[in-house]
Amino acid sequence: MDLIHIIYGLSFIVFGPLIGGIIAGLDRKMTARMQGRVGPPVLQPFYDIIKLFSKEKIAVIYSESFWVLAYLIFIVITGMLFFAGGDLLLVIFALTLAHVFLILGAFASSSPYAHIGAERELIQLMAIEPMVILTAVGMYQVTGSFFVTDILSHAGLLVLVLPGVFVGFVYVLTFKLRKSPFDLATSHHAHQELVKGLTTEFSGPTLGMYELAHLYEIVMLLGFVYIFFGMVPAIGILAVIIVYFLEIFIDNATTRITWQPALISAWIVTLVFGGLNLVALYLL
Repeated sequence: MDLIHIIYGLSFIVFGPLIGGIIAGLDRKMTARMQGRVGPPVLQPFYDIIKLFSKEKIAVIYSESFWVLAYLIFIVITGMLFFAGGDLLLVIFALTLAHVFLILGAFASSSPYAHIGAERELIQLMAIEPMVILTAVGMYQVTGSFFVTDILSHAGLLVLVLPGVFVGFVYVLTFKLRKSPFDLATSHHAHQELVKGLTTEFSGPTLGMYELAHLYEIVMLLGFVYIFFGMVPAIGILAVIIVYFLEIFIDNATTRITWQPALISAWIVTLVFGGLNLVALYLL
């Protein structure tokens, strides 16, 4: 790993939440427009996080703050590894570990809503991880390497040889971005029965750490979309914009489904699109 990639990784710490906050702000604005509202200012995610960190720390179970801090730290480490061009498998495993810490934070509380949210987060991990791992395997099968630097330097657009893997990854991205119809573990709509689910007992700086980690995670997940088109940066950026707009549209056009069809559909998409794409690559 050379100096320039180390700088890329460190830059993620500074610019990750800034870019993620702007994306989240545009998300809220576009969502409001789709619903016939004016919506909050684009910089509202930053205002929210600043306000949360300025509040007094109040918690019934203080260990939840430790687990959420661990979640934030591992999200940052995951993003640094990714943007420094590190091993994609290590990135995926670190990201999974980060969400395990978040689940432990929810289980640390005594709220039944938080426990239900934590259980649904575990189900989401079961639904998502096979497709995410198949994505890494597919990229290895094409490029011969799990390292992001090698994948980006591959001669050609990966999406042309991994179309099924790309479709499958975009499908599970809806889970990762916590969008309907797969917003199972948390809730950003007031009418849903889970209230805030996983984050019910988080408040003040603890909730601020969670929101900050989410901004980092948005940028890193969209980075996964980019590397399918990494050989042509302009196309990669355009693809990221189109995919995120599609996620916003789906979020506003659908209602949340129960965990059973969410889990089954994710596995079917993984098997049909991801699995068959890898089999075709192996045979050809």
